[in-house]
Amino acid sequence: MKKLFFIPFSAVAAASLLAYPVNASVVVREWFFGNWDCLIDGRPARMQWYIVDDPQTTCHDNVCSSTSAVRVVGRFSDSGGPWVPLARQWSRGNQLGIRYLGREQDNWYLSYNSVTRAARGWTTWRGNRYPLQCRKRG
Repeated sequence: MKKLFFIPFSAVAAASLLAYPVNASVVVREWFFGNWDCLIDGRPARMQWYIVDDPQTTCHDNVCSSTSAVRVVGRFSDSGGPWVPLARQWSRGNQLGIRYLGREQDNWYLSYNSVTRAARGWTTWRGNRYPLQCRKRG
């Protein structure tokens, strides 16, 4: 019978780097995190961005290791419909590139104005661009 050895990454990191495991509650927030009220081509919609813990474990032969990580999660609801996943493609300053992960996946874009707490940009659907405007709640 083989014995399984488990080496937690956080213990290795703490011993060598004096680091602690990452937790979603302590990650630096970006401007797009939170709840948004939007208009997509004039229709009411909602958007949410948040972070979740995303631990990973990998095993090679009898040795396993774990990493502590987080990932950004986005979702969008058009006119009160079901939530559809969004992915952050990139973010630079006040700009955000979004991948809509619904049945017909496409690229979206938002630019944020910190004074008005609003973001403007566009969605695409079947090769056509449509306006997207969002205002941060709270």
